[in-house]
Amino acid sequence: MAFHLDRFDLDAFVAATLAEDLGDAGDITAAAVIPAEARFTGVMDSRDAIVVAGLGIAEAFFRSLDPAVAITRLVEDGDSVAPGTELLRLEGAARAMLTAERSALNTVQHLSGIATLTRAYVDAIAGTGATLLDTRKTIPGLRVLEKYATRMGGATNHRMGLWDSAMIKDNHVAVAGDIGEAVRRAKAAGIASIIAEVDTLAQIAPALDAGATHLLLDNMPPDMLREAVAMVGGRVPTEASGGVRLDTIRAIAESGVTYVSVGRITQSAPAADIGLDFAAL
Repeated sequence: MAFHLDRFDLDAFVAATLAEDLGDAGDITAAAVIPAEARFTGVMDSRDAIVVAGLGIAEAFFRSLDPAVAITRLVEDGDSVAPGTELLRLEGAARAMLTAERSALNTVQHLSGIATLTRAYVDAIAGTGATLLDTRKTIPGLRVLEKYATRMGGATNHRMGLWDSAMIKDNHVAVAGDIGEAVRRAKAAGIASIIAEVDTLAQIAPALDAGATHLLLDNMPPDMLREAVAMVGGRVPTEASGGVRLDTIRAIAESGVTYVSVGRITQSAPAADIGLDFAAL
């Protein structure tokens, strides 16, 4: 089954990525060194313990250059695998496989790195009742893919863009005059989902009274978060955000918040160590 995500054009992504790598001259090394009729087998495997993401995109790179390539997928996106686990086996035209190799690997390494770090955060809050959210801190042009990877790691996607929820932050409040007025303006505009960022307990009641449907509790320590959750009393979801790290997230989640959002899972995830070895047939 072909890889598909809403708001993501796989064919366009593959074509643009390969065009960036091939330039005007193409893969001059493969053309000079590898006979046109040569065939390879290949194995993509993990070098570390990872959570896998992006295999369907890697397959699309190989198929775009060799439609007849034989691909056997050995694991699925979202799987946790041990070091040395084989992910894909391939057999096809050698030149095509070499040309597609870096684009395929870069994508799987990047997305699996995000999924792997995300899973670590999800595991860290297991049993607290809180849900991990991702953010808009993504590489421009790759948001849909990176948020797919966080989902493979166990996070819940939150705010795909500026269009799906109002997010009232300090700068909006500074212009509107106060948090209540900013929320009232969003509500008057007919926006159904209104997230209000509050950084003091005094802002909670005005935001709720004006019609906020979700409170983002910004940079609050766990004790303050517990107090904020008690003040909200379950009327709307609460989200802890700001400077959340792997060593602090459990204490934050144990405050009773509905969600914890973490920009680091997309902004700072290291690439997974994944290899691709070829052999001539």
